[in-house]
Amino acid sequence: MVDDPAELQQTVERMHGCKAVLVATELVSERFKGKPAWEVVVYHFILEGHPIADLAFAWSSPIEGSTKREFSAALRSMHTQTAQDAVRTTIAANRSRQ
Repeated sequence: MVDDPAELQQTVERMHGCKAVLVATELVSERFKGKPAWEVVVYHFILEGHPIADLAFAWSSPIEGSTKREFSAALRSMHTQTAQDAVRTTIAANRSRQ
């Protein structure tokens, strides 16, 4: 499924309280024991007026047992430099909450 960039832009703007401008997309994937674990298209947004970050990464993923999708957004930071970092960190955080 292809994400609607406008929905992701709204997610970033709502989560981080500033204007977001789409500048790139990137296919990010992870393998585990030689097999695909996940694959997602991550959208890169330049942030205008955010106090600490200049870029956000955003994507969506299916909600198990539903036709709806969950939207995620992460700021580029010292610990989250790449889209791959952003997705890995979000997946790890979600797993630790379960």
